[in-house]
Amino acid sequence: MATSKAAAKPAQAEGGAKSKSKLFIIIGAAVLLLGAGGGGAWYFLGHKNEAHAEPAHAKAAPAAPPVFAQMDPFTVNLQADGGEQFLQTAFTLQVGSQADVDAIKLYLPQVRSRVLLLLSSKRGAEISTVEGKKKLAEEIIAQLKQPFSPGAQPLNVSDVFFTAFVIQ
Repeated sequence: MATSKAAAKPAQAEGGAKSKSKLFIIIGAAVLLLGAGGGGAWYFLGHKNEAHAEPAHAKAAPAAPPVFAQMDPFTVNLQADGGEQFLQTAFTLQVGSQADVDAIKLYLPQVRSRVLLLLSSKRGAEISTVEGKKKLAEEIIAQLKQPFSPGAQPLNVSDVFFTAFVIQ
């Protein structure tokens, strides 16, 4: 039996060495797998951020400053709602470019006439609310976007900013 015990010890030692080497292989493979996964994540996520960052800087060119055309005040009689009312208002137009400001100056009598006709067609109750003022601003834009002469380019009016608005 002594010989069988002696023969069993080398077999156990050999089995222990095999389990240790398997353990080292498994640990080594896990380390390689984690390293490859981390490296891949760094490569793909890091390069995507850099690739997206460059066009963002290229697109972030400073925007052109807004261009405004200040209009002289308007005073008009409103449509009668049981008594006489008048509107005194002033506003500033936001336009696309200096060329639009020049066109407004060139066609100023027509611009003022269109706005006066629009304003005098309103009732005090229509334009006294915030919604009424917003609708009026949209209508002013629509009036001014119509060409002032045949074949002329329409004005690029994007907004109306009321600077005074009094109904009496």
